[in-house]
Amino acid sequence: MKRILLAVFGILALAVATLTPAFAQSKGTVYYLVPTLLDEFQTGSVTALELFLKQVGYDIKTLNADNKTDAQQSQMNDVIALKPAAIILAAVDFNALKPSIEAARAAGIPVVEFDRQITSTPSDFTSVAGTVEIGHIAADQAEKLLKAKNGSVKGKVLQVLGDPGDPYTLDIQKGFEEKMKAFPDVKIISLPAMQWEASNAGTIVADQMLANPDIDLIFSHAAHLSVAAVASLEAAGKKPGDVMLMSSNGAPVGLDLIRKGWLNVEVEQPLYAQAAAVAMFMDKVVKKQEIKPGDYDVLGLKSTVTKEAWGPNIKIPGAAITKENVDNPAFWGNQKPPTDTVKSVE
Repeated sequence: MKRILLAVFGILALAVATLTPAFAQSKGTVYYLVPTLLDEFQTGSVTALELFLKQVGYDIKTLNADNKTDAQQSQMNDVIALKPAAIILAAVDFNALKPSIEAARAAGIPVVEFDRQITSTPSDFTSVAGTVEIGHIAADQAEKLLKAKNGSVKGKVLQVLGDPGDPYTLDIQKGFEEKMKAFPDVKIISLPAMQWEASNAGTIVADQMLANPDIDLIFSHAAHLSVAAVASLEAAGKKPGDVMLMSSNGAPVGLDLIRKGWLNVEVEQPLYAQAAAVAMFMDKVVKKQEIKPGDYDVLGLKSTVTKEAWGPNIKIPGAAITKENVDNPAFWGNQKPPTDTVKSVE
């Protein structure tokens, strides 16, 4: 009798165990090829993708290219040989990675573009912020700041780009400059911080403050570049408010600069929603099912999937962060990941 009871308990224990998440079958491993871990957006993207992909049943491994194109190309070759369920790529250089994307897809491995859109070749899904729209929001904020300071929309703006091989920064520049065309009395000086290096941004700001001491506003395309800009301004004897500042990714360091009075505006890039969208559509990507165009709710943000020449593309809106709303926990820069669980799109 004792043996029978032990056997029954054993069967029940096994049945319960197989129903728990610890015994849940993984749907496969997804590799995330991150371009660099130099800034908080990139490190945050690793954490967010791990969080959301696990919620929908995937294991994830991350490889860092240290902002080196040849390293990322080698990583792509290595990962293709491992035949993962999918590859998530945030490309160091959107032109140089085109052949690698085509090689992966030819091997039957779906490729998801994350954060950095690649339009020169098809991929299976793209999740990006509305980068041109971020440029538009930044222009709206610049209009307000310049008008408040100078009485009308006029003055001099130093725009510090990221690396010119990255479409993220080129799209923001496009959106910003096309909207600022409405204000011919605003002179814009645009210079790239190569490799997104903060030290390069610091040198640009230091040099330009000597060449153009009447700069009203500095617009950096990432918060970590604004940190270097502030260091250069401090070295030049400037205090918070002497030169107006804006950035465009919503990182924690940017929010801290707002609280300290250095930064006027941070235009958020919706990191959590971009990562959640990848997880929501991963089943369809892996199964190579159709992703239908339309509006989708991604962590409470109305986001739009369109069918483009390079494949299905979801674009998620950003928002302006100022001293009035800087403590809103919905902004990823406050580092409070959403408690809502994402679900796969049926």
